[in-house]
Amino acid sequence: MRALFLLLTAVKYFASMQAFCYLAAVKILITGTLTLNSLFVRALLIGALLSSTVYAGQLPVEAFASAPAIDMLKLSPDGNKLSMIQRLETDKEQLVLLKLVDLESGEQKFLMKADTRELNIFSVVWANNRQLLVKAAYASHRYGTPVTETRLVVVDVNTGKNYNAVRGQLQRKLVRTPQFQSEIVALMPEDEEHFLLALDGLSYGMGTSVVKINLAGEIAEVIAHSRENLIDWVADRSHTPRIAVFREDKQFQIKQRLAESNEFRLLWQFEAFSEQAIWPIGFDADPNILYVSAYHDGRKAIFTVDLSSTDLALQLVKADANYDVPADISYSWQDNKIIAIADEYIDDKYRTFQRALDKALPDAENSIISMSHDQNRYIVLSSSQTNAGIYLLGDRKAKSLEYLTAKFAQLPPEQMVAKQTISYQARDGLTIEGFLTTPLGYTQGALPTIIFPHGGPISFDDDGFDYWTQFFANRGYAVLQMNFRGSYGYGFDFMQMGLQGWGAQMQDDVEDGTRWLISKGIADAKRICIVGASYGGYAALMGAVKTPDLYRCAVSFAGVSDLKALVKAQRGFTNYEIVKKQIGDDFDVLEQRSPLTFARQFNLPVLLIHGTDDRSVRVNQSRDLYKALRRYDKDVQYIELEDGDHYLSTNSHRLQTFQAMDSFLQQHLTAPVQQAAIQ
Repeated sequence: MRALFLLLTAVKYFASMQAFCYLAAVKILITGTLTLNSLFVRALLIGALLSSTVYAGQLPVEAFASAPAIDMLKLSPDGNKLSMIQRLETDKEQLVLLKLVDLESGEQKFLMKADTRELNIFSVVWANNRQLLVKAAYASHRYGTPVTETRLVVVDVNTGKNYNAVRGQLQRKLVRTPQFQSEIVALMPEDEEHFLLALDGLSYGMGTSVVKINLAGEIAEVIAHSRENLIDWVADRSHTPRIAVFREDKQFQIKQRLAESNEFRLLWQFEAFSEQAIWPIGFDADPNILYVSAYHDGRKAIFTVDLSSTDLALQLVKADANYDVPADISYSWQDNKIIAIADEYIDDKYRTFQRALDKALPDAENSIISMSHDQNRYIVLSSSQTNAGIYLLGDRKAKSLEYLTAKFAQLPPEQMVAKQTISYQARDGLTIEGFLTTPLGYTQGALPTIIFPHGGPISFDDDGFDYWTQFFANRGYAVLQMNFRGSYGYGFDFMQMGLQGWGAQMQDDVEDGTRWLISKGIADAKRICIVGASYGGYAALMGAVKTPDLYRCAVSFAGVSDLKALVKAQRGFTNYEIVKKQIGDDFDVLEQRSPLTFARQFNLPVLLIHGTDDRSVRVNQSRDLYKALRRYDKDVQYIELEDGDHYLSTNSHRLQTFQAMDSFLQQHLTAPVQQAAIQ
């Protein structure tokens, strides 16, 4: 364990004084007293001495522009090994490394490395105690169109050898190369030599099959054959593919595969974004009991349905009167049952365990993100509004809970600020929920302000930690985030109000939130900038077009400027009809809701930032707007991130983006008052 601690701390950052006090004060563990090894305590003491005087002034931009150095921590099924992703950037390389630590011997080694400009790892799972399944993505082109491809890489932790899961006999069966090759249908704990993979390209039609892949060799067996328009599968707990999802244009059908044959029974059919939608989540131990997500009193809820019945009656399991219930369930292979629904334990044993964990780590949200099959060892992510999270390794037999690493060790929790949940009325009377962040120590008075609408737009902001908001608040700005109509989580009617509402009612909600914050005396009406990424970038640009009186400046990262081009770019893709349903297909209307159309009318300073390898919003969306604004001699800056993606995945791109925003905002909102030191 000492070797493990040395590995993860990497002497780059030490824990802050508060982190030390927080961990050292933990006395109660799940089954006894917490033990801290002496090396762990010494290292934390050094960090505490180095940070005994904490300054609440501006942290360096680099502190906010660094992605977590270590992420995706996973325990092997036997609990003896720990895998993780480590990021390492130099002037020449931007590496993502797959690292393995033997928890018994302390041995550590790298199993795989990739340059993130060429390949990005987005998920790692253990297939068995010897092999990892690594999901990776890379930028590519198909028929001249920029796309993202995915692959599944099998990594042997003993030899370090790795290979594409789709190879040999299976690869030779393909009639075309599938764009996506990483969708695991099921792992098989009782048969560690195999797993199930969803794969298209095995027939000339557009349909997805299920393949049983042998990890010991190159043998693969198709166990569920594709049908036209079949896009997804759900397997039961015996790993039999039982539920198939079909999509044609914007119409969905959910079907039951009968008795390991290739015959199907229609269960439900519905249109995208309809209130009749019923989505499969997963099975109970009983292969006839399926958990589904469907609407209940206008909010998404979780139900069960007995597939052996003729009426397919939905039995309500979990609902919320105000919010959609997340479509999540957790299954324990050891207990052979569902133990959690929507991130809440329903089993008494696990509820007791969670309560003890929360007692040991108070004032935090504590999530078990990985656990050995015998449930002895586990990894906890402990986070709060002011702490992005620390990872701890628990051992129930040893009665220990040991610090591993922090997600953002360079951001001391005592210099971060919590969000305040707020709500306001839109002009039509609709209640909009949002989150307000103010600088540390703020009590009253009008502040320079950032209006920060989220991306998606079928997404949402919450009161959790996010490094963008903390960065703005650390610079002395108030930050308002709002879940405008169309945001996820507020029920069917709220979602429907956002369909084809780009630049219209959705934009009005952003404007109304800005005016509300001014009316409360929090925002200085003369010093407000609107900032956003992706859809949020679009909203920032439309804010500059529609309400130039409200804002001093606008910042768009990877934002949309031309809705017509955005929709047209989906022609030839299977989601084209859904995109039209969401954004609209009246090109005259879309043109009038596009910032590009109004380039001549921009009167605010604008900062545009975009990555050249963005596969979600093409870089031309910013290039074209920049050219148009320059044509009319507007005040615009444009930064293009070479090889940059939609997510600021590399530290260099984060730093470039945050430095540009920092300078731009200071220039146009004036330099905030420096905060005093806290002794």
